[in-house]
Amino acid sequence: MAEQLTRKDVERIEAEIEHRKLVVRPACLEAVKEARAQGDLSENFEYYAAKREKNKNESRIRYLEKVLRYAHILEDASAEDEIGLENTVTVQFEDDGSTEVYRIVTPIRCNSLQNKISIESPIGKALLGHKKGDKVEVPLPNGGSYFLYILAVEKTEDDGSDKIRSF
Repeated sequence: MAEQLTRKDVERIEAEIEHRKLVVRPACLEAVKEARAQGDLSENFEYYAAKREKNKNESRIRYLEKVLRYAHILEDASAEDEIGLENTVTVQFEDDGSTEVYRIVTPIRCNSLQNKISIESPIGKALLGHKKGDKVEVPLPNGGSYFLYILAVEKTEDDGSDKIRSF
């Protein structure tokens, strides 16, 4: 399945690929070369560690290139007062009255520990397109649901600080 990315996500991935090819790859190759020069490879831990790092870097490059190759670029078409991509949303849960602040992001940048939720998550899907003051039903996988009240919607810009996740 194609990853859903914004233009900023694509720029960030391209920058990481370039960094890994121009900076990390030569450093890894040099580390392998130095470790190989130490002699017997059968008991050379430095050689195996350097090879592992080199392979890890190459694997990450291939992964990121594949993500870009099959990516679907998203444009935020939401109105100024509607919830869309990159919005920060304050919601209140109907059942206990607690409030949470979420940022709606692409799946590759979601991080529940930082309250960055994916547009593909149940809450993300339910919130998209709604406005401040709306009552939103969030369906649960088991067939139940719960309700949220949207207290605030704030347009935010992608500052580029999010890291692209590995899968």
